[in-house]
Amino acid sequence: MVNYSKKSLLLLALSIIISVLFSYGCANEKSTQQTSIDRISAMPNDPQPYRMLNWHELSKEFDKYVFDFELEGEYLPFIWLDDSRRNFDQTTFGLYTAIGDVRQGADKNNGEFHEAIGSLGALLSAGLNGIDKTDQDGFNYVKMVQNYFNSETGWNIMMNNTNPEVAMLGGGYARDWWYDAFPNVLYYAVSDVFPDVERADSLLLIIADQMYKADSTLNGNYHYSFFDYSTMQGVKSHIPLQEDAATAHAYVLLSAYQKFGDPKYLSGAKSAMDALLSQKESRFYEVLLPFGAYVAARLNAEQQAQYDVKQIIDWSFDGTHAKDGRYGWGVIRDKWADYDVSGLVGSWHHDGGFAFAMNTFDMAWPLVPLVRYAPQYADAVGKWMLNAANAARLFYPHEIPDSNQWLPEKKAITRNVIAYEGLKKTNHVPKASVDNATPVAVGDGPLWVEGQPDESVFSIYGSAHAGIFGAIIRETNVPKILKLDCLATDFYRNAAYPTYLIYNPYKTEKTIDYQVAAKESVKLFDVLSKQELTAEGIHNSIQIPALSSRLIVEVPADLKIQKKNGQWLAGDVIIAF
Repeated sequence: MVNYSKKSLLLLALSIIISVLFSYGCANEKSTQQTSIDRISAMPNDPQPYRMLNWHELSKEFDKYVFDFELEGEYLPFIWLDDSRRNFDQTTFGLYTAIGDVRQGADKNNGEFHEAIGSLGALLSAGLNGIDKTDQDGFNYVKMVQNYFNSETGWNIMMNNTNPEVAMLGGGYARDWWYDAFPNVLYYAVSDVFPDVERADSLLLIIADQMYKADSTLNGNYHYSFFDYSTMQGVKSHIPLQEDAATAHAYVLLSAYQKFGDPKYLSGAKSAMDALLSQKESRFYEVLLPFGAYVAARLNAEQQAQYDVKQIIDWSFDGTHAKDGRYGWGVIRDKWADYDVSGLVGSWHHDGGFAFAMNTFDMAWPLVPLVRYAPQYADAVGKWMLNAANAARLFYPHEIPDSNQWLPEKKAITRNVIAYEGLKKTNHVPKASVDNATPVAVGDGPLWVEGQPDESVFSIYGSAHAGIFGAIIRETNVPKILKLDCLATDFYRNAAYPTYLIYNPYKTEKTIDYQVAAKESVKLFDVLSKQELTAEGIHNSIQIPALSSRLIVEVPADLKIQKKNGQWLAGDVIIAF
């Protein structure tokens, strides 16, 4: 018989009372009411045919293939060194936008025509999937991309080309706001994944100051095709107006506030968000609008703002109907012949539907971490990611029948890690082999240059962003139930514990084998139900309610979970807003 002291009995009783009170409190907390997004609700719970790629491994293989200078053969290698030393006195590198792109290479335009959106996307993808691009085969690629910072043009931001004049002559580009703004969003992300690179912090500050000044100059009026950051003037042209460029400013400025602490950046982020939400309709142009939803959710959670997150998500999915905007640009919800293609991002209008790989990958970047700050969208985001990740495999030439792709005879060169740029409902460019097919995996480049080879349909530039999926998506032991990492692309965040969104698309409750990511002993807290779940080791059985989600936080086992001022904390770390 065990003898207990009075003190031991008292402590035991107190611990039982605390445990009961905590359990009672959790049980009486209302589960987070989910907010539906109409376009997502109309997507299938069981997308068919179903196949989930191992996006993590695909991302690593892409890096290994594309950054290999030693490859020999037609159109190889895909990378070259650019020693023009534009903007900074250092060698940089170029990646082909697409396989066989006749505008590019070391022997074209002094080797200067290459795109930041491809190069930065490749670095971000690699870093998110555990590849150190600051020291790879003797190259610090993260420092090398600083040449995209356009000091010689006086813009003093990251631009899509080291020499915009060469790009405009070689590619026929006009100034296009998203091309100028998005590289800065990418560079901020890359700099968070690879911190402490020489000169990076000074560039980040200059970029933030330029974007703060631009937003102040615009003063709520973003009705322009592009913005000249050297003269601080908005410009209208034949390119559609791009009001969603405000989200690039907001994202960069919020990131700068988190990194540097200057309250003017927070003020600028809010100003840009105010400008975005002053619109009366969707102004989704290419990739930027969904970042506004993330910024809005985060400002609401962390700064007690009152931005309409749902409005921005609806705008992103429903797309643009404005005649002076990019009409039809949004998220596709459709079945093309035998293929569910819901969730892909692009035009639901052009040729019956035209989805793009890069845009689909990029939309996951802001939307998956958004659920940490706005958990009422967990079910919607989980269902969208299931559809998008399943359908996105159709961009890859070994994942779609030869009869449904533009250039099956050359698909071996892709090694199935370089995708077609797009997927169309039907083919509208004469080519007998695919004239009656639906869908059709194609490029968007044969019209770039007269006589350009067909191989330009294989997009290195877009495939470079697949690592966003690679970092976020893991399969569980139950098909179609994915484990989504909500921290992977939540850059410049405050302290957080591993957090995963798990959506059950089935009409019955499912039990999954949950594998703990953390190395130390943890307890699992579900943000949506406010319940502590069983955690007895690395493998745990977790029930996921039918057509619902769990938002799991792995909390160190020795920390007390408590509710304070409307937030749930483990120690001093917020685990539920």
